[in-house]
Amino acid sequence: MNSRSQTSAPSARTIEANKWLVACTAMFGAFMSVMDFSIVNVAMPHMMGSFSEDMYSITWVATSYSIAELIMVTMTGWWSAVLGRKRLYLLSFALFTLGSALCGTAVSFHQMLFYRVIQGVGGGALIPVSQAILRESFPQEEQGMAMAIFGMGVVLAPAIGPVVSGWLTDHYGWPWIFFVNIPVSIIGMFMVGAFVHDPSYLRRGIKKIDWVGIALLAVVLVTLQVVLDRGEQENWFDSRMITIEAVTFFAALVCLIFWERKMQEPVVNFRILHNASLSLGSIIVVVFGVVQYGTTFILPQFAQNLLGYPAFQSGLMLAPRAVTLMLFMPVVGWLYNRVSARILVLTGVGVMLWAYYDLAHLSLEAGFWNLVPMLLLMGAGMPFVFVTLSTVSLSTLPRSDMTDAASIYTLARRVGGNIGYAIAATLLDRGQQIHRAYLADHVNLFNPALAGYGRAVSSALAAQLGFSQQTLRHAVYSLADRAVNMQSSMMAYNDVSMTFGILFLCVTPLIMLLPGRAALPGRPAGPPMAED
Repeated sequence: MNSRSQTSAPSARTIEANKWLVACTAMFGAFMSVMDFSIVNVAMPHMMGSFSEDMYSITWVATSYSIAELIMVTMTGWWSAVLGRKRLYLLSFALFTLGSALCGTAVSFHQMLFYRVIQGVGGGALIPVSQAILRESFPQEEQGMAMAIFGMGVVLAPAIGPVVSGWLTDHYGWPWIFFVNIPVSIIGMFMVGAFVHDPSYLRRGIKKIDWVGIALLAVVLVTLQVVLDRGEQENWFDSRMITIEAVTFFAALVCLIFWERKMQEPVVNFRILHNASLSLGSIIVVVFGVVQYGTTFILPQFAQNLLGYPAFQSGLMLAPRAVTLMLFMPVVGWLYNRVSARILVLTGVGVMLWAYYDLAHLSLEAGFWNLVPMLLLMGAGMPFVFVTLSTVSLSTLPRSDMTDAASIYTLARRVGGNIGYAIAATLLDRGQQIHRAYLADHVNLFNPALAGYGRAVSSALAAQLGFSQQTLRHAVYSLADRAVNMQSSMMAYNDVSMTFGILFLCVTPLIMLLPGRAALPGRPAGPPMAED
């Protein structure tokens, strides 16, 4: 009896140790893939100079990665059956590392786009596979903590990416935002080889390749990405190209859904969307993706364009958000089994609404320390939404469907992120025009404020530089025009923040449909991973 208990105790300790090693390994992959989606944003102005491209063209550095990544995210369940999940994970890491090395050595724009596609193909599978592995490695009572660990990789990466990118770009040049991936990815590959194993219940082998489904999926994701990325530059549906792309997207999506539902081995398993928790969570996480990635886009832009910050300082603006994200992730993981999912998500939404309300009332006098309280609030609210949704969405699915479900959930969040970029860019551009037109109407000779401004500027310039009256007049109007442009841009940034807050309010009715704590205990089919 004693000898038997002595042998069982080390086994339990080994399982506990392996669980956390697997968690660290899975977080590596998710973190690297997500960070490289946002890490190029700060470095794009520098790439424009290196490749002699305009802003319209250079954004394809992000777009090419995103398209390749989205295709692989959606096909992860299918590729997992073809290659085996561990082999897919290792191959994805290898491709991601190769693509990163090639991106850092690119000497032409077209080379960079090709290498980013390689990197995106490698990075796409890392996120859903990481999430599926984490869900299966922890027992049921620790599922909230498992998703908190996953969230540290997925939600923290967009906050850290601009900081790392800005520092590396300012000190070593933009190629190092890619070279830094190589040692981290190699460590991740060794950890996958040592600690990750394929469970016996995973679907293995494909009898027939669904070429039609693959082609339709590619058309759907490519056309969607082109519409979202190019819509604003092409004036949306005033453009014949955008209209054609949008019609093609909807037609291909309908065909894909009907085709995949009748296939025995579909590339995209739409059948699992019959699961209410997954469907509901995927809809809500689209809005979360819009806000998360949209904010990651506008805050560094605000810092560089209006506050005059260099690349590193503009990225550093997101650091306070990252701090509270890290602090509250494990807290929410611990609370998950003790508090209703609805209460947790509503708490997160309430805190983030507070942050976005404050962000929507900024002025040009704002500095870094004015933004810190808002960013701390935002970082505190995000874990309540992300961790809870990630756990609830996959809570009632059998483990054999976990990789397919994680792929669809990840796709929803990433598509939401792309929509967030499009919304932010459109609102900024249109908002600047609208607010400028309104403000310019009040800039005239009969406005006493302008007259006072002109006298003050004229006196200062005449005293310091000795300008003539005609030169002074031109200088006053030039400075007034600049002030109008700055104010209209500030008001447009505030509009974006207000819109993101309103989006969260709009999903509140859906949050009320989430299961309470009493509905959650017995969730996934199959025993905990430790007992498989």
